[in-house]
Amino acid sequence: MVCTLSVEENGFEIHPGFLDNDSINKIIDEIEALDSDFPKHGIRNAEKKLASVKKLVDSNLLRNKAESYLSGNPEVVRVMVFDKTPDKNWLVTWHQDKTISVNDKKAIPGWGPWTLKDGINHVQPNLKVLEDMVTFRIHLDDANESNGCLKVIPKSHSLGILSKNEQDRVVRESEEYTCLAKPGDLLIMRPLLLHSSSKGTTPHHRRIVHIEYSGFKLPQGLTWA
Repeated sequence: MVCTLSVEENGFEIHPGFLDNDSINKIIDEIEALDSDFPKHGIRNAEKKLASVKKLVDSNLLRNKAESYLSGNPEVVRVMVFDKTPDKNWLVTWHQDKTISVNDKKAIPGWGPWTLKDGINHVQPNLKVLEDMVTFRIHLDDANESNGCLKVIPKSHSLGILSKNEQDRVVRESEEYTCLAKPGDLLIMRPLLLHSSSKGTTPHHRRIVHIEYSGFKLPQGLTWA
């Protein structure tokens, strides 16, 4: 398996051919079997709604890989499935992923603001928590500029939590990298890496299984949602 770039230096890596075709097809089949009115373009808590995704998230294949990037045992923070289509073709502006989902809401110095999404508590924790996280993006389809693939700013993960003005400045002064991918390819990234995606110019399925792991031990009374 050939890896390009480096999470440590650049904030992201691409691992071609990480997931086999059989696993890919099982996930796609389960997504397509959902009711027609189900919002398939954005499925939060996907491991609770799709058995094939739950099996993947809990597999040694992913947990062993995640463990190599974290300080402790990998814990699942958040799982989502995204799909850009002609009907749901959106723009994501440059940003960092700065929130986690937990089982309860507590007053913790340096944590906040708190929000509620799909019935789950989300919060921005302190920098130490975010630096001990890793995101896996597993591609179920081709991802390229025509269907709105991810773009990143290499090394921006090392700059800490940035304000909107600071993000804009870094983007202006940096060269972006376009993350092209094939079905089964795995993109690994740090949540604080600046990233964005454009609308697809000729949109078609761009299905991604997005999984966030953490090695951080949460304060007493909190567990990952």
